[in-house]
Amino acid sequence: MKTRSNWWQLLPYLYPQWQLIVKGLVCILGFVLVTLCLPFLAGQVSLYIGKGEVDKVAYWLGLGTLAFLIRGIFQYGQNIFMINAALTMVLNLRNSVYAHLHQLGLDYFETSKTGDLSYRLTEDIDRVGEIVDKLSHQFTSNVLQLIVIPAYMFYLNWELTLASIILAPLMGILISRFGEKLLLLSRRSQNQISNLSSLLTEVFSGIRVVKAFAAQDYEVKRFSQEAKQNRNARYRAEQLKAIQYPVVGFLEAISIMLLFLIGGWQISQGNLQSQEFVSYLAAVALLLHPIDLMTSNYNEFKQAEASVDRIFELMDCQPNILEKSQALTLPQVTGKVEYSHVSFAYQPGQPVLRDLCLLAEPGQIIALVGSSGAGKTTLVNLLPRFYDPQDGQIFIDGVDIKDVTLKSLRRQIGIVPQETTLFSGTIAQNIAYGQEELDFAAIEAAAKIANAHSFISQFPQGYHTWVGERGVNLSGGQRQRIAIARAVLLNPRIMILDEATSALDSESEALVQEALERAMENRTVFVIAHRLSTIRRADSILVLERGQVVESGTHSALLAKEGRYAQFYQQQYAQGKDAF
Repeated sequence: MKTRSNWWQLLPYLYPQWQLIVKGLVCILGFVLVTLCLPFLAGQVSLYIGKGEVDKVAYWLGLGTLAFLIRGIFQYGQNIFMINAALTMVLNLRNSVYAHLHQLGLDYFETSKTGDLSYRLTEDIDRVGEIVDKLSHQFTSNVLQLIVIPAYMFYLNWELTLASIILAPLMGILISRFGEKLLLLSRRSQNQISNLSSLLTEVFSGIRVVKAFAAQDYEVKRFSQEAKQNRNARYRAEQLKAIQYPVVGFLEAISIMLLFLIGGWQISQGNLQSQEFVSYLAAVALLLHPIDLMTSNYNEFKQAEASVDRIFELMDCQPNILEKSQALTLPQVTGKVEYSHVSFAYQPGQPVLRDLCLLAEPGQIIALVGSSGAGKTTLVNLLPRFYDPQDGQIFIDGVDIKDVTLKSLRRQIGIVPQETTLFSGTIAQNIAYGQEELDFAAIEAAAKIANAHSFISQFPQGYHTWVGERGVNLSGGQRQRIAIARAVLLNPRIMILDEATSALDSESEALVQEALERAMENRTVFVIAHRLSTIRRADSILVLERGQVVESGTHSALLAKEGRYAQFYQQQYAQGKDAF
């Protein structure tokens, strides 16, 4: 159970804005002090109206007008300084949360909903910023007014003041109870809208599949169900607020009626002057607004508390891949890779790799063969430390990869995945992904190696051609060649090719295969491929089964063994296929 509010964790993000906050507080103090003058001015106006002295009335009305002008200037100052501080805090918090998410491992994103993360980074943080802004000036101003105005009211007439605030404790208890219930309902509502956002992200990302299976009606129904649950959650929260406002308003009305009853009685007894009563009524009128705002702010505070909790849930997640405090920068490597007795499991008791050993000399091509689930992709994912093995070590040029920084390690490993991911931007920006400065000569050279220069040059805007979201404007073969160019541009000594041609037609495959052969020159390469044409020229082929290497050798040597690799080959040859 949470014992401390997460609101306190916002202080480090607010502290750098202390100068703006101080300026805002000065304006708030000025606003409250001028506000305190208004009841006195109202009393003086009523006094001279009763006497019929128009010049005195005009004088005090002039002072009142000046007071409202000064009050407005202070109000502008408190608003502008505090919103500036709140928005800067939101910017820093959003950047911090986003940067923290990038430190988390792949396992976190494999189990998280993209829509939920997006909602937390946008709507939840914006909601927190809004309430921090309101708390910083409205709440502070209201609290001060609720202190100084009742003090002035006590000064005028303590009997009336006691009558006015007699129901205040009951109002405070009710507001608190309503707020706690509202917090629970707000959490449910925000979880529901996060689910809705996740559903939208999921469906729009896979819209081709939706249309291919004529599943539009199914998805509309699923969306309708989620939207209804979100509506119900929001309705329950609004229903609670709808009950709260008339209850609090009724208690305020009772207090005012008591005020008039006692005030009228005191005037009739000669214990209270009419202008004092008018001044007192003006103070009460000024007090009602901050009370209503406090009620509203408290409700919003409780709703935003759910957002704060959701934000710092992300910040509390710790990366499972950590750099050592004294991690070294990996120098330019030759490409020697060694796996020493490596074991790995995604879930305890379910090993994917078992005591695996392999050695790749600089410039060698190592092919990984095996059925689905044998551990091929897991093996190569350990090399850039997407995951860490539970046992064993991995060395590059004799250096344990856990002893070097992640950036220096991953910058020396080029990866061409099976499913190419391109980002919105130009072709040049996608090839030079992650680099702030674009070297067009290097980009073009990498594209030529990747067999991409010819088709890029055919676009009217060439390398400045805009790539749609996820590269939808390009064919599969074009996207794959851009991915190869992206890997080549790093000029890595080690490359990982994860079934890079399995989803392509024969014509595209030929172009991509030619590009891959150029890209593999003078590099240590790990190839996961279903197609024999990709791995026949490998220096060593490793056959994996249940996370262990059961055979290794060249293509011809493994065929001569007539073992597991030969069985794979014979099965494919008999079926007229050239793929695993």
